[in-house]
Amino acid sequence: MTFWTVEIKELEKLYESFKGHLPGIVKELEQLIRTDDANVVMLYSRRCLEVIVTDLCESELKRPRKTEPLQGIIDKLHHEGKVPPHIISSMNGLNDLSTYGAHPKDFDPEQVKPVLNNLAIIIKWYLKYKDFKITSKSKECEEKFENIDYEDSVKVKSKPIKRSLLIFTSLIFILIVVSVVVVLNLPSKKSGDITKLEKSIAVLPFVNDSPNDSTTYFLDGVMEEILTNLQTVKDLRVISRTSVEQYRDQTKSIPEIARELGVNYIVEGSGQKYGSSFRLRVQLIMAEHESHLWGESFQQKITNVEDIFNIQIRIAESIANELKAVISPEERKLIEKIPSADLEVYDSYMKARSYLINFTRESANKALEYLNRAVEKNPDWAPLYAGLAELWTWIQQAGWELPSVAGPKIIENLNKAKELDPDLAEVHYQSAVIAQLVEWNWEKSEKEFLKALAINPNNALYRLMYAQLLLILDRDDESVEQRELAISLDPLNPNTKFLYLGTLVQAGDNKKSVSLAEEALAINPRDISLNQMLEIAAYKCKDYDKVIRAVKYALPITINEDDFKDIERIYSESGIVKAYEEILKHLEKYAENNYISFGEMAFRYIIANQPDKAMDWIEKGFESHDPIMTYITKSDQIFEPLFGNPRFIAICEKMNLPLPKN
Repeated sequence: MTFWTVEIKELEKLYESFKGHLPGIVKELEQLIRTDDANVVMLYSRRCLEVIVTDLCESELKRPRKTEPLQGIIDKLHHEGKVPPHIISSMNGLNDLSTYGAHPKDFDPEQVKPVLNNLAIIIKWYLKYKDFKITSKSKECEEKFENIDYEDSVKVKSKPIKRSLLIFTSLIFILIVVSVVVVLNLPSKKSGDITKLEKSIAVLPFVNDSPNDSTTYFLDGVMEEILTNLQTVKDLRVISRTSVEQYRDQTKSIPEIARELGVNYIVEGSGQKYGSSFRLRVQLIMAEHESHLWGESFQQKITNVEDIFNIQIRIAESIANELKAVISPEERKLIEKIPSADLEVYDSYMKARSYLINFTRESANKALEYLNRAVEKNPDWAPLYAGLAELWTWIQQAGWELPSVAGPKIIENLNKAKELDPDLAEVHYQSAVIAQLVEWNWEKSEKEFLKALAINPNNALYRLMYAQLLLILDRDDESVEQRELAISLDPLNPNTKFLYLGTLVQAGDNKKSVSLAEEALAINPRDISLNQMLEIAAYKCKDYDKVIRAVKYALPITINEDDFKDIERIYSESGIVKAYEEILKHLEKYAENNYISFGEMAFRYIIANQPDKAMDWIEKGFESHDPIMTYITKSDQIFEPLFGNPRFIAICEKMNLPLPKN
């Protein structure tokens, strides 16, 4: 029996009174009343308060809460007189104890009782505030009994004792049967049922309990490191950060989030950094039943990087062990690796990573500033150089710097990172992409992809790019397997879906490509890349009406409305070939003074039935080493009419590409 049994019973009565209503509080209370763990009680008490205060922020302060600290809203509600002072006192008491007392070393279990008392006071007030009438099963029974007349009551009392005993015995039997059925169907860590479930997991963004939003980057860094550690375990399927990021301010239930992400388990966490210390609470939940499988609270004085990493390692290993995931010696070595960086350098690295989430020119410059500063202080830590190589790749891709400037910086930083630490997955991934798109060295590219995936088998981007290499090498079945796995690892990331769509186009799955492209274009109808994919896939499906609609927004130039109406008229009167002849007049004029990719021209000359001009542009692509050249041999790609052309075959041989099947 716990110290707080009486208080839990009081909350159970409240829970029963509004179960089926107020789903936000119901969800949190269900977890609270089922546990004997003091830390978990503290966690869910505060989460109940979060639900109530968030609602009050919207209804009384007339604004969404977003990421505003809980204490700030409570203070605002107090100052504006929106909540009675005695309720504010209970809110403050609950918030203080549940936030700062969530570790066995920090609080006496007796302190759970005032937290639960305050929670009950707050909930009772909140129910009145919501004009919610509390019902009582006992009261309902009393009312029913009062409505029975005297004669009926005498009849009830005069029932034979034997019959009453029979009914009582039958009820006991039914209860026992029901109890057994319930117990047999409840998840149990000891029953082995957990091993029957796929070990699929999503780590939701950690909640910053600190009143200072400027420390969010730190919690994000901790969460990402735990995620990376879990991704290292091949026996787990772990959702990428990009797909879970949308749940940062989630209001959806755990089962709903799990269904959308396609996982069985959810990891939640919250914490705060204050000065040189931080607190963290993490829990593992079986999504279907919202049952708490594991949870722990940490409070740590940060004197070196090891203090942070030891906690991150412990959390990842605890979660993996709880799910009975096998961790190989190599995986354990990677998980337990402590970086050779001091606190200042590691802090700069985490800040740089935070700027790369929402990539803009300004954020790229800030990330560059932090990484360069860290390298000056510690020139021997590999992740800094890997970060710089990745950053310069994005800068080049965005067109903010010429390849002649960015290219050498990418290679220089990549080589330095590999020299310092050959076990960094991102270094092998970037080497694989360069070997694929720049060096056209297929053997080296595959070797590097396999190294990256051996270190981080749960990275969706690695698998999608590897799928594209397998397509280039004419290994379509293997490519399908990789791209399907990738989309399962990052199902809600638009960039993953875009790369997935590109792989479908290259694989010749044109009907599915058209469907997915149209679905994506419903959200962003002018997206140039999506329209280009739709243009190709619709052409292969001979759906020329869709081709013409897509090409309007797929071109690297803007054709004025009158000229495009003329193109539409030509298409209507003379067909797709003549329409593309007119489009190419505009493109050729543009190309006289501007760079244009060989692909922009070559596949449109195919549509215009001018294969010789298409070959001229393919040869230009080879001479300029255009990365898109790597995809020219796919059997269902648009260059199929050129597959028997001697000039085309000569290009394939120079690039060491498998000769296409004509």
